[in-house]
Amino acid sequence: MATAYQNLSEYDFNSVPDGSEVTVGIVVAEWNKHITEKLLEEHGVKAENIFVKRVPGSFELTFGAKKMAETKEVDAVIVLGCVVRGDTPHFDYVCSGVTQGITELNLMYDIPFIFGLLTTDTMQQSEDRAGGKYGNKGDEAAVTALKMVNFSA
Repeated sequence: MATAYQNLSEYDFNSVPDGSEVTVGIVVAEWNKHITEKLLEEHGVKAENIFVKRVPGSFELTFGAKKMAETKEVDAVIVLGCVVRGDTPHFDYVCSGVTQGITELNLMYDIPFIFGLLTTDTMQQSEDRAGGKYGNKGDEAAVTALKMVNFSA
């Protein structure tokens, strides 16, 4: 696994675009809240320029992201969620649906939609990626949003 070799939140912050004038929508899943709330990080964006909405679970992230883009003046939308593999194929359906949905939103709208969905085999792997030994996927999503807004400019 690639993350075994690096902390995903280690960046050359001189290469991260200025976010002081960027407006970001963040849609956070309530399911696995002890993980998803850790993913909710600000990264150089003014607090008044961040709109946060919560949806019940990860599958609802796509609808929430679409509504965020339609109702708020945002430069990017970040989705944050956590799906841990269980004993049924539910994991596969949720992960596939969210992945396809975010891809479609990126093609439909003229703003970037950033995929911040943890898809792990264990809760420990999720904790390792939500402020643990592999950094914070939320921080990575924030940096990605700033880079993609800058890319689109």
